[in-house]
Formats: sequence, structure tokens, C-alpha cells
Amino acid sequence: MTTFSIVDDDTILRKNIVEYLEATRRFRCISSLDCAEQAIVELPSKHPKIVLMDINLGGMSGIECVRKLKPLLADSYFLMLTVFEDTDKIFNALTAGASGYLLKRQPPKKLREALDEVLTGGAPMSAPIACKVVASFQSHPAVKNDADQLSEREKEVLECLAKGFAYKQIADHLNISLDTIRTYIKRIYEKLHVQDKGQAVAKFLKH
Repeated sequence: MTTFSIVDDDTILRKNIVEYLEATRRFRCISSLDCAEQAIVELPSKHPKIVLMDINLGGMSGIECVRKLKPLLADSYFLMLTVFEDTDKIFNALTAGASGYLLKRQPPKKLREALDEVLTGGAPMSAPIACKVVASFQSHPAVKNDADQLSEREKEVLECLAKGFAYKQIADHLNISLDTIRTYIKRIYEKLHVQDKGQAVAKFLKH
């Protein structure tokens, strides 16, 4: 059973999400918190596999909280829960270490699917967010500096990654093996000087 924590100052929303996910009998909540400050104190000792993090918290923002927690929880996946769709917040969240960016208004089923996706190597994003990422790629057809070193195939892999595809989905889409995808992604990280998929996508968005 996969453990998760949720950090959101909306008590009712937290309760509903916890009840829904635990009802699947595949996820177990180990902490439900209402502020970033409390999360920074408690989560490092609990080591949740997934952290659902609101952006607009009462004190410290969820983005800053992820930035502080990611080095302490390197094996945890952080998924942002938000009402914001602007590119700057997407970029900042991914740069901080988030593995996905989800809108609160989406159906509960989509949230469960996002958790499944991140566990298989994907970078889940709500449809409107994915559209913004795709639009960013289309408006920046030539990536400068570090990304100039990427081959055309590596750029295709990065674009799929930015759309939220899991590794197996990328392999199927490009008709190449899963091991080859992992090799491409490793090379992308090395060439872009990043450590995870969120940072790779964010580096492109910043450009």
C-alpha cells in the first residue's frame, strides 16, 4: 500500500481526498496537515511516498515548502494541488521539485489516476496545464544553451515527458524500448544538468 501525506488549509477538501484515496485500499494517509511549516517539521520523519501539496497556503507557500522538503525526501513524489494555471507557478513548482501539477477542480478519479501515473515514472498534469506546457514548446521551437546539445529524439522524449507521459507511454508512442527511454532520459538529465523530470521540463519552460 502506498503512503501519502496531504498539505492543504482546506479542511473539508483534505478530508474528502483522504477518504476517497483510502477507500481504494491502495493508498494510506500518514499525515493530513494544514500548513507548510508543520509539514517541514513532520514529513521528513514519516517519509510519505507521495505528498499532495497546496500552493496557496496561509503562511509559507506550498512551492517553497516543496523546495525545502525535496532534499530531505529525495524518494518522495510531490504533486501540487492548486487553482492556479499560470506558467510562472508551473515553472516554479517544477523547479522546486514537484513531479506533477494538478487542478483542484478535476474529478477525484483523475487524482487517483495521477497518483498511479507518478508511481510509474510519469509527470501528471491536469489537461489545462498540459495544454500550457505544449503551447510553451510550440512557442519555443529552438531550445538554446544546454538544450542545444539534445538530439531530435531526446527532444521528442522531453516533449512527451512534459505532456505527463509515463516512461512506458513514451516508449509506446515513439515505438522504442523502455530501456532505451531510460537511457535517453538519463542523457537528457546529464545534458541539461538536472536531477529529475520536473527540473528538466522546468528548464525548458524558463527558456
